[in-house]
Amino acid sequence: MEEHQVPHLNSIFSKSSCFMMLTEDELDFISTKKRQIVYNSGETVCKQGAFAPYVLYVLDGLVKVFVETGRGKFKSISLMKGGDFIAFSTVFGESVYNYTAMALKESAVCMIDKEGLKKILKDNRDFAFNIVSRNYRTENHLLEIIKTITHKQMPGKLATTLLYLAQEDFLKEDVFQHLTRKEIAEFAGITMESTVKLLKEFEQDKLISLDGKDIKILDKHGLEDVSIKG
Repeated sequence: MEEHQVPHLNSIFSKSSCFMMLTEDELDFISTKKRQIVYNSGETVCKQGAFAPYVLYVLDGLVKVFVETGRGKFKSISLMKGGDFIAFSTVFGESVYNYTAMALKESAVCMIDKEGLKKILKDNRDFAFNIVSRNYRTENHLLEIIKTITHKQMPGKLATTLLYLAQEDFLKEDVFQHLTRKEIAEFAGITMESTVKLLKEFEQDKLISLDGKDIKILDKHGLEDVSIKG
């Protein structure tokens, strides 16, 4: 983990549609409320249950978010890439982090003071609306996780997971090169042994191809069918 000094948020957030909605004064204000940290692969970005003084914004890289459910047991719930917030709910009163986040590759993360960000949300309606839209998409993803856990059989769980991980934005980050089979199993909520077995079956059915750690989807519609039938 390495802290970096950043002169101005205009350059940091130049690729972020939501921060581009801020005025120069607002950028100047929030630039005094942040610090940038670069995390190496495998380093913890935030820890479930730890005090949460900051909202985290991924500038670049790939971060895995997971819930610790018991002794050595984890449920991976999402991946965060450049442009995504981590622990945004802490702005609205959460005092601790509800999950753990870990860098899957070298990742630059901006730590933003909660009160400073809250002030900007109150003052800039366009910025606030954009954030609400992002959280709506996150909520939909969490609802999909609940449906997957409660209603789907193992093939449906793994198919749903592969479709999620194979989104274009994640593939740009070479996501499967940074995930072990165990981590894919944690996303699907099944054992690693079942994951390995089902991956081979999906390959035999020509739904995917396997090349070392890499996974390529060959028949998206077929995989979607497995996901739906569950």
